[in-house]
Amino acid sequence: MSNPFQVPSAESRGSRPGLAVYPLPGRRGVRAAGEVGLTTRAIWEGVLEQAVREGEGVYHLELSDVTFVDVAGAGALAAAARRLRDGRRFVVRRPPAALRRTLDLLWPDQEGIEVSAS
Repeated sequence: MSNPFQVPSAESRGSRPGLAVYPLPGRRGVRAAGEVGLTTRAIWEGVLEQAVREGEGVYHLELSDVTFVDVAGAGALAAAARRLRDGRRFVVRRPPAALRRTLDLLWPDQEGIEVSAS
């Protein structure tokens, strides 16, 4: 399946990080690999915007292969969660520790985001 949200990996572009996003089989959501930062933020925001536009229920973000999410990336997640209709939420699975800490510090009571370590 083609991936509309992808930039080349760091190996193919020198030292700039990449972010690849793939559909999750059997669930509504995506699996991401790489980093969320300045060079990949548009990809991350595009994924979140698509999630907000999609139907009801839970949208899964599998982040076990994401090594870093900057504060702006965490803010984009919080902003997207605020735009979800009542009862909808993001389930963020195995995020990098820095993302978990940033959400806890800056958006501690943000509805619409459930963080799962498993």
